[in-house]
Amino acid sequence: MTLSVAEATDQLLGPGQMFEVGEELIDGRPTRVWRHCPPSLRSVLELSQAHGDATFLVYEGERLSFADHFAEAAAFAHVLAKRYRVCRGDRVAIAMRNYPEWVVAFWAAAALGAVIVPLNAWWTAPELRYGLEDSGTRVAVLDGERLSRLAPHLDQLHRGGLGHLVVARPDDAHEPVRLPGGAELFDAAIAAGRRAAGRRAAGTTGTDAALPPAEIGPDDNATIFYTSGTTGKPKGALGTQRNICTNLMNLAFIAARNQLTATDEQRAAMSTGDGQSAYLLSVPLFHATGCHSILVANTAGGGKLVMMRRWDPERALELIERERITMFGGVPTMAWQVLTSPELAKRDTSSIRSVAYGGAPAPPELVRKIREHLPSGSPSNGYGLTETSSVATMNSGDDYVAKPDSVGPPVPVCEVRIVGAGGEDVAVGDVGELWIKGPNVVRGYWNKPEETALSFSDGWLRSGDVARLDEAGLVYIVDRAKDMVIRGGENVYSVEVEAAIFEHPAVADAAVVGVPHEVLGEEVGAIVVLRPGESLTADELRAHVAERIAGFKVPSRVFFRREPLPRNPAGKVLKRELREEVVG
Repeated sequence: MTLSVAEATDQLLGPGQMFEVGEELIDGRPTRVWRHCPPSLRSVLELSQAHGDATFLVYEGERLSFADHFAEAAAFAHVLAKRYRVCRGDRVAIAMRNYPEWVVAFWAAAALGAVIVPLNAWWTAPELRYGLEDSGTRVAVLDGERLSRLAPHLDQLHRGGLGHLVVARPDDAHEPVRLPGGAELFDAAIAAGRRAAGRRAAGTTGTDAALPPAEIGPDDNATIFYTSGTTGKPKGALGTQRNICTNLMNLAFIAARNQLTATDEQRAAMSTGDGQSAYLLSVPLFHATGCHSILVANTAGGGKLVMMRRWDPERALELIERERITMFGGVPTMAWQVLTSPELAKRDTSSIRSVAYGGAPAPPELVRKIREHLPSGSPSNGYGLTETSSVATMNSGDDYVAKPDSVGPPVPVCEVRIVGAGGEDVAVGDVGELWIKGPNVVRGYWNKPEETALSFSDGWLRSGDVARLDEAGLVYIVDRAKDMVIRGGENVYSVEVEAAIFEHPAVADAAVVGVPHEVLGEEVGAIVVLRPGESLTADELRAHVAERIAGFKVPSRVFFRREPLPRNPAGKVLKRELREEVVG
């Protein structure tokens, strides 16, 4: 029997049901919570043992079962606890590509109640150094590329408190790297951890693995994910165990609701041949989407996670066919690239059951393309932020087809408000700033009380996004109040790029805006006014900026302007006017 969304929600939230909602005090505030939410990431890892010998991680030619992954995570946890003396609350940073070692390091640190600091692997050396210093990281797990990048800064980092380095895949760097004194290879650490746990160094499985003891509470700190700051420096969103586990329950609720609202034909299409879902990991694990909504969800649910060294739509189609992928997505850009690839018609994509994306505006045309080219794939578009630990709303299935310009209703444990300029709630249909409250909203920003006070108020997060609600309670994102460009799902704050541009001596004035791009959604555009008598080419400016910030933030389009930039009486640049000028 097919239920309406309201009927399905009522059934799932009923007393005694898995998705029963209650109320608890969080930081002294009454907050809606999932009554049966896992208490910690450690408990999620322990539950993953039930999936045994099923394949968990696939990377190139490597495969790791759930049992073997648990054994490696337990071994590395012993190294962290016994050799490096990592305790609950200590910071453990991970800076590497999407490798299996990223996953093992994450769960090992999580099992101890350490605060995991996933650093953006695309960051420059100064940006990586800032993240390590700002977070007060004690142990850093790096790959060869990040080690090479950070090598000139290691002495200063060690003097600042960084105690230990663990290096995975040192030979994968662009150039050979030398292991610095005191650093340890990841594989050697795993072997040592097996011995520390009293187990044989090889030939064992996860069935006899044991985690070091640790006591972890639901509201203990768990992660610091860095997001761009309005002052140009990244700020670390401080997430708790409950924040991340709530996101797991949010996703499970959405999946259960989709089952109840689907037709018999749609339910048949949702089922998989061998019973195991397979997710193509196309987004970085250092983002909340990749970590919370993909890694944690598949660890708990027993899904196979197929990892890519780098995003490539043709390679994605090859993996979809070979690994019988049931779900892919990431950001709308990636879905769009797969659907427009010349290889699409040559590959077997019949295993696809879901195309899920978020993190950037999704054109309604994307829904039509999914229906046309992947008829067995149900589209969905969610809304969330690093500060909401990923998902806050979700629009999926027939509801998304009917209203593709909406990001859906909030999940049951989230409350939303649309707030006007005066701080009042606006009428249904009117626009204002979207505010969000729930057990998935992070505590604030690490060591940044002023930034925290600007964005958080009595449990409510001011999202910075302009939105509206309809009569059914669906959320529509209208615009972004924050001065930000979303390039292929990556947040680029204009102030940071402008700061780099202004460092060039030939520049008199500059403004950065988002310029529409068919694939990326937006690209970074810079409008530049030069000093009298100075000359500068677009390539020269881009090279200058690339020396200071990560490559994805470097302007793709540069527009030189002879007249001063337009400003309002308060001196603020009129960016909407500039955007209209350069876009046409």
